Amino acid sequence: MKFRVDRDVFAEAVAWAARSLPVRPSTPVLSGLLIDATDEGLVLSSFDYETSARATLSAEVADEGRALVSGRLLADIVRSLPAKPVELTLDGARVSLTCGSARFSLQTMPVEDYPTLPDMPTAAGTVKSEEFAHAVAQAVTAAGRDDMLPVLTGVRIEIDGDTISLLATDRFRLSIRELTWNPVTPDSTLAALVPAKVLADTAKSLTAGSEVTIALSAGGAGEGIIGFEGQVAGGVRRTTTRLLDGEFPKVRSLFPSEHLTIAKVDKSALVDSVKRVSLVAERNTAVQLAFNDGVLTLDAGTGDEAQASESIEATVTGEDLTTGFNPTYLLDGLGAIDAAVVELAFTQPSKPVVISGAEDTGDDTAEFRYLLMPRRLLS
Repeated sequence: MKFRVDRDVFAEAVAWAARSLPVRPSTPVLSGLLIDATDEGLVLSSFDYETSARATLSAEVADEGRALVSGRLLADIVRSLPAKPVELTLDGARVSLTCGSARFSLQTMPVEDYPTLPDMPTAAGTVKSEEFAHAVAQAVTAAGRDDMLPVLTGVRIEIDGDTISLLATDRFRLSIRELTWNPVTPDSTLAALVPAKVLADTAKSLTAGSEVTIALSAGGAGEGIIGFEGQVAGGVRRTTTRLLDGEFPKVRSLFPSEHLTIAKVDKSALVDSVKRVSLVAERNTAVQLAFNDGVLTLDAGTGDEAQASESIEATVTGEDLTTGFNPTYLLDGLGAIDAAVVELAFTQPSKPVVISGAEDTGDDTAEFRYLLMPRRLLS
């Protein structure tokens, strides 16, 4: 194997393919990056039996072949190289890398021990890459991080015609984000439970191109895989990941159809106020929010401990109300909203609040909603 490639293109592709390599692989070969050199160019692959990554790029290939080398080490080396063409040659059990006057020699791993990457499922449709990445970033706000509850560490993707819904919950909060896309089959109805971290990393990494292709196997959750593919200047990026097993809770019914109190507040002012007041809130205690006569008053701290109080303007429709929330969860939800003014909709103090942007975008499928459970207030 011998090839010559542009340093920047190679460095970007290696970094992308190596980003999902396991920190503690179950077998040494899973820490490797598989390099395939053919007359059509290069293919760089990584796989840990759950998630695969495959990057294709153009290169001047003198001799075809394949090699398996440490992915993280190769990424570190290529990132540090000067802005000159990179030449890589396989010589026996070692790979020689040359860039200008810099030379490296790397030990290879046995290619025959490397697992076969899964095939890409059937393409279900395409979505604008920037919109998809932003929608995923909003949805994963509420995804769980407790591996003891693996179902809640995923994002449920629901496809219904030209609408994609992204749902996530950790039991204390719930997010839903909808966006439009271009399905292959106009009346298709599909669903998948995707690991939130993989989905977020993948969506963010595929924004270099204009569109992302979503490919989904016919199997249900835990029985298939989902794939994402995007075009970039240097070639194609493709990721697949195994779907999570288990039944995602039916959370749509948690959004109430009626609200007795609706408050509209400047988002920036509310975020700043929550951050200040929560400085005196003890761990796992709530920040109190009291809505009364066009004013939102925030309080934290009790008894002989430090206390804080601050008031900001609010447009309140309906009954006066006092409730409290985990300040971190409240800030997470506010941070995921794009609008300058947020709407907090309540049914009663002991029930969840629905937080959304108060500005009408004219596109119902671009709406992000965040449902947050209240916390018990300390007397």
